[in-house]
Amino acid sequence: MNFSSSASMRNELDPDRLPKHVAIIMDGNGRWAKKRLLNRINGHEKGADAVRTIVKSARKFNIAALTLYAFSTENWQRPHAEISGLMLLLRRFLASERQTLVENEIRLNTIGQIERLPEAVRESLEAVMDATANNKKMVLNLALSYGARVEIVEMVKQIAAKTLNGAIDPAGITQKTVADHLYTRGMPDVDLLIRTSGEMRISNFLLWQIAYSEIFFTPTLWPDFGEDEFVAILNDYQHRERRFGAIPPT
Repeated sequence: MNFSSSASMRNELDPDRLPKHVAIIMDGNGRWAKKRLLNRINGHEKGADAVRTIVKSARKFNIAALTLYAFSTENWQRPHAEISGLMLLLRRFLASERQTLVENEIRLNTIGQIERLPEAVRESLEAVMDATANNKKMVLNLALSYGARVEIVEMVKQIAAKTLNGAIDPAGITQKTVADHLYTRGMPDVDLLIRTSGEMRISNFLLWQIAYSEIFFTPTLWPDFGEDEFVAILNDYQHRERRFGAIPPT
């Protein structure tokens, strides 16, 4: 994608047609590091810089919700040293960005099996979530120890338990009932899903929430993903016709 006209693309963005909820599969940190003969943690460190950039950009363009796939349930299979490095990097990121989130009225939220994270990481997350709890301008969702199939199984268990105790009538279960028992309850469905690094798969991410998302795959490795490309993708999104299964008007 050519970003030479990124300044004009910013001017062309229609504030009324921006996605309310953007989700990103941040892929390519390891390959970015390998290309430069660095270790994977160096790639994750550079990837954290891209996170800072895109969070600020999303806030600038008044995106209501930004969900970042930071650590999947499958990522627990990675080497212990890499997982430990990632957890340390996450704590550093939270400490360094806490004030920025507060000043920009961004509320931090987490989705996933947070109980599986190390205690020190959970404490850092809770501290920042408490500090930003009253922020109203944007929600930053960090998907940590997240897997959509696990989320769906947990949703089924919750609804089943409520039907057994009479709190929910099985005949009255609707799509809203399901949505209200997912990690993202109360948030709009994803309008735009972006995956970096050239991989073209969903990787067990927000399977319910992306049912009608516009999807954009970019070959750019996540550490190299910046505001110019983000703006170009938003511009592309605004030129797509979202029909939600209906026939477009003639």
